[in-house]
Amino acid sequence: MGIPLTLEVNGQTVTRDCEPHTLLVEFIRETLRLTGTHVGCDTAQCGACTVHLDGHAVKSCNMLAVHAQGRKVTTIEGLAAADGTLHPMQAAFRACHGLQCGFCTPGMVMSAVDLVQHHGVHNEAQVREALEGNLCRCTGYHNIVKAVQQGAAAMKGA
Repeated sequence: MGIPLTLEVNGQTVTRDCEPHTLLVEFIRETLRLTGTHVGCDTAQCGACTVHLDGHAVKSCNMLAVHAQGRKVTTIEGLAAADGTLHPMQAAFRACHGLQCGFCTPGMVMSAVDLVQHHGVHNEAQVREALEGNLCRCTGYHNIVKAVQQGAAAMKGA
């Protein structure tokens, strides 16, 4: 039996029925059809499912959708402006070639935005430490780190 779930996703209030055991990542992908949030490991180890919940990065494969009742969720689709202009961090990942296959990229971007908003970016070591919870199997993280630093500078300037 479904439970009515109301939350704000990317600035829009949505209400849908949700089974009590549904993970937030499943709700986002399957119910709302926002497929930028990826399912990687299902154990909160890889970070591909990272979204913002009330402005803080969380791994959406590790929480039930019903725990988001009445809260604000931002997915990778919600970072860009309404006119399609990329968020400064998204633009930096693009400009710095901070992606290859792209599977980890949404989670990386969401974690990077959280880092900048809550801690700032001071040096490369800090960026690398902050991204430890996000796994990328394609890169050596060099361009990802550059992208985060460039995105942080752009966010600060905005």
